Amino acid sequence: MPLTDMPLTELTRYRPDLEAPADFDDFWAGTLAEARAQGGDPVLTPVEDTLLTAVDVHDVRFPGWNGEPVAAWLLLPRGATGPLPVQVKYIGYSGGRGRPTDHLLPPAAGYAHLVVDSRGQGHDTPDHGTGGGTQWVEGFMTRGIEDPRDHYYRRLMTDCVRAVDAARALPQVDPDRVVVSGGSQGGGLALAVAGLARDLVAGVLTDVPFLCHYERGVEVASDGPYVEIAKYLRWHSQDMAETAFRTLSYFDGVHFAARATAPALFSVGLMDPICPPSTVYAAYHRYAAERDIRVWRFADHGGGYGATPGEHLRWLRDHGLAPKEA
Repeated sequence: MPLTDMPLTELTRYRPDLEAPADFDDFWAGTLAEARAQGGDPVLTPVEDTLLTAVDVHDVRFPGWNGEPVAAWLLLPRGATGPLPVQVKYIGYSGGRGRPTDHLLPPAAGYAHLVVDSRGQGHDTPDHGTGGGTQWVEGFMTRGIEDPRDHYYRRLMTDCVRAVDAARALPQVDPDRVVVSGGSQGGGLALAVAGLARDLVAGVLTDVPFLCHYERGVEVASDGPYVEIAKYLRWHSQDMAETAFRTLSYFDGVHFAARATAPALFSVGLMDPICPPSTVYAAYHRYAAERDIRVWRFADHGGGYGATPGEHLRWLRDHGLAPKEA
């Protein structure tokens, strides 16, 4: 597989001049205040008969966008004492929280692990938003693309911030050691939360993040969800493109990165056809806090594959975010 974007020497210098909408901060402050005003505490239900002997599993429901219940798994190392650092995990595009057995590595390393369902993508959290009057193509990228107030990612990103609120309220969790994590869409959502809930997050793990520098992604990506936007715009006027990219600018990881305060570990695959490396570097270079990046020269959208968990655990340890026993 060839390089899908710029060579590394150009990527390290790539800093596009992207400006957030003038009302970006007010838009998100109002959105989150509205969601939090709905109130509600997370509800935990133990999951029996998991056949797991070293991990306890709870089904979690917490209020997200418009107070609507969002599903999650809470996995805890059995027998652990004291409040634990927690990894809040967001899921890649078109996936949900899956099964508890999909998410065993963090509790095996001593972490609490809150795995958040993606509304409308997972099976356990429906999306009741209509997307305004927009007619969209398949997927989620163009739902509500005529107005940021109606866009799908306004709802999903709100859910993700509320997941951090929920995690901090759990008695098993140390509220000062909340790490947000994910790959692809999950990585983009982790960046969003890093910017929107910056006072509540202690670390960020964002692998091959999606939802960054949309216009570049649409121009360069040959596969994956950015292509949905290109398909939509193919049948609309040039004026619609301007409207669409303005809407998407409210959900751009580049702008969230510029507002983050927690240290972050990024990763990028230089042969990634889904999240072009230049879109990742656009967010990485704009990231306002301590940051590092793992560059996988010959990797596609899988990034570091099996090497990634070890990179995460070492980075968390080095930043004081490991369980006390580690």
